[in-house]
Amino acid sequence: MHAGLAGVIWVKPAKAGLSKIPGVVLNSPPADPARTTRRAWLGLWPAFALAACSPSPGPSARALDISGANYGLDFHLFDGQGRERSLADFRGKVVMLFFGFVQCADVCPAAMFRGAEALKLLGDDGSRIQGLFVTLDPERDTAEIVKAYAEVFHPSFVGLRADLPRTKETAQHFNVFFRKVPGSGGNYSLDHTAVTYVYDPAGQLRLALRAEMTPQNVADELARLLPAAAAPARSASAGAGA
Repeated sequence: MHAGLAGVIWVKPAKAGLSKIPGVVLNSPPADPARTTRRAWLGLWPAFALAACSPSPGPSARALDISGANYGLDFHLFDGQGRERSLADFRGKVVMLFFGFVQCADVCPAAMFRGAEALKLLGDDGSRIQGLFVTLDPERDTAEIVKAYAEVFHPSFVGLRADLPRTKETAQHFNVFFRKVPGSGGNYSLDHTAVTYVYDPAGQLRLALRAEMTPQNVADELARLLPAAAAPARSASAGAGA
């Protein structure tokens, strides 16, 4: 494990069941982490915002507050059934939006696993959170594979994809950088910005989760965005007798 990764929850691909998804061959990613800052996430970021499918070290266990960002406003991508989806489809829920690719061996599954564990920690409120996984590798990640990948981590998670031109357009709008890294035998990996965005129930972009956050850290951040449950309505008879 790279120095500075204490507190990161790791999940081995075999444990997550990823090796059982048809067509998936898990590769080892590069190991050069990069720091990201609030300034970077707000759109003033150069290539150093890239995390080459590996986590970013740092002392904070709080998410980056990116409320008011002028990017990541919406997407139009396709789910495993071929339906076009956008943020409006998930209005009323807090949304965690992951970017990655299925053959990422460490950071992508770690982020997904962390999100799923946060839902468990929230108990009944976990049903008010929606996890979405966007693949940056549509050439290999078919609709079937992306759907299966997302659901490995939590049955409510939704996998999203598009063709390569729309994937590039979406990534640019979300300030997500990615590029192919050639490997042996004609295979390749991806360098990409490792980010999980969080939207409030009104569909407003609010947070970017840091890689070193634990499931409990994430659960705490998500809980702050959940509106308080409405008080039970008084019955008419109870009101009359008051």
